[in-house]
Amino acid sequence: MTSEADATTPTPLVIGSVAYTPNVVTIWEGLRDYFSTTGTPIDFVLYSNYGRLVDSLVAGHVDIAWNTNLAYVRTVAQTDGACRALASRDTDLVFRTVFVSRAGAGYDGIGATRGRRLALGSRDSAQAAILPVHYLREAGIPDDEVEFLRIDSDVGKHGDTGRSELDAMRAVLDDRADAAAIGINTWESVARGDVMAGALEAFWTSPEYSHCTFTAMPALADDRAEAWVANLMAMEWDRPEHREILELEGLRAWVPPNLDGYAGLFAAVAEQGIPARW
Repeated sequence: MTSEADATTPTPLVIGSVAYTPNVVTIWEGLRDYFSTTGTPIDFVLYSNYGRLVDSLVAGHVDIAWNTNLAYVRTVAQTDGACRALASRDTDLVFRTVFVSRAGAGYDGIGATRGRRLALGSRDSAQAAILPVHYLREAGIPDDEVEFLRIDSDVGKHGDTGRSELDAMRAVLDDRADAAAIGINTWESVARGDVMAGALEAFWTSPEYSHCTFTAMPALADDRAEAWVANLMAMEWDRPEHREILELEGLRAWVPPNLDGYAGLFAAVAEQGIPARW
């Protein structure tokens, strides 16, 4: 028999995420604890790759998916646009791609890649592979005027681990490439001196675009989604118990998604013939 207390306890929303680093478990356990106090409880399921996560969201196995920009674009493609983006990190709205070279190389601007070797990250990394090729084409630099060195490390995780970007930068230092395409987060770690301090310099930075977003299907009722998003955005940087989680996830505040920021990736996926599923 169901007790009165059980009958009034909200059913947890199930959130799917990819386990690209061990601290993902810490992040989601912290979020689960936080949401247990808000009236919108959650549980979470971790996946080894974004293809499986997107399949699970579309099939209704999870209520919400924490998607990269490519995972979001693929979810839109697989659902004929029926899915919806719910929320992003503040840092997701100002994501950029950076082209770097060995310090002192003297490169200036995207045109400097013409006739040179450019190391790209994993083929499913928007920031380090898909968008860089798109930006080159936009600048009037066809593929046959750049020699691409493709480094497919950690395929399936959409560049989240940063491993392929580190490998691309190493290729520059080892003189296997003249330049590398990396995400702004990786470049900022270089600028902080966390890796390869002083060895590289940036010579071109892309316009801002959108990165990760929580994605849901129409089966998630609007009132449940709105209540959960409101509690997500209620997390405050100035509260130590919230900041610990926010810092681990790389943000200061949760914000509404900027859908216009995905336009470049939609265009890149279409022009490069990248399928909706891999």
